[in-house]
Amino acid sequence: MTQSERRIYLIKYLLKEQPNAIHIPDDEKGQRDLLQSLMNVRMPKPIGDDFINVQNAYLRERLEEKGITDINDLTPVRKDIYIWQGDITTLKCDAIVNAANSAMTGCYYPCHKCIDNCIHTFAGVQLRLECSEIIKKQGHNEPTGSAKITGAYNLPCRSVIHTVGPVITGRLTQKDEGYLASCYASCLSLAEENGMESIAFCCISTGEFHFPNDTAACIAVNTVDGYKRRNNSNIKVIYNVFKDEDYEIYRRLLGTNKACEG
Repeated sequence: MTQSERRIYLIKYLLKEQPNAIHIPDDEKGQRDLLQSLMNVRMPKPIGDDFINVQNAYLRERLEEKGITDINDLTPVRKDIYIWQGDITTLKCDAIVNAANSAMTGCYYPCHKCIDNCIHTFAGVQLRLECSEIIKKQGHNEPTGSAKITGAYNLPCRSVIHTVGPVITGRLTQKDEGYLASCYASCLSLAEENGMESIAFCCISTGEFHFPNDTAACIAVNTVDGYKRRNNSNIKVIYNVFKDEDYEIYRRLLGTNKACEG
């Protein structure tokens, strides 16, 4: 199958699950958006191996088109510490961190630009199902500040670590800051427990969750530095940023060996 044939196959397969007729666009972008939308709104449930096989081939070629960045090609800013600006779904390392919601099954808003949506989209529908099974098994939503590890499926990393950061609706509190620090510590601990030698952190709780970027980055750096020092850890840590603002913040914070305030 060509990519176009795979895309149409996947769209038609998912449309069979929809109660209403939906027109398939003629253009490639329209088809890509429709496929992503159908994947985003699909509830976590099993699907046939024929779909999975075509989906996997389609997503892996999409990722090759976007270009994959290997941690071994990055230059550290400190020993075992990196800053990388780019799409975390294209990063090849042991684990990437997803800023998840407490239900942990991804973003259901079609084509939303949040990292949760992007990770679930390019991992494939299997990721939502695995996350759903974790929540069902534990019998409650994931608490703020904790983390769970899953497979990465079609992503170039080995695993995805999902953590639930605090959502800021008013004044930032010490409790919020403690929850965010717990996210970073939980992810690091979980990664090393599972034999991960490298981990890429997104900017947890900023953006959609409204945690102030400067304070969030300061908590991230202090928590990671403290964890590595206390545990004599050699885990490689990538601070993955998407916005120029966050890149400059991390460049400033990591340009000195002094811990930031906060």
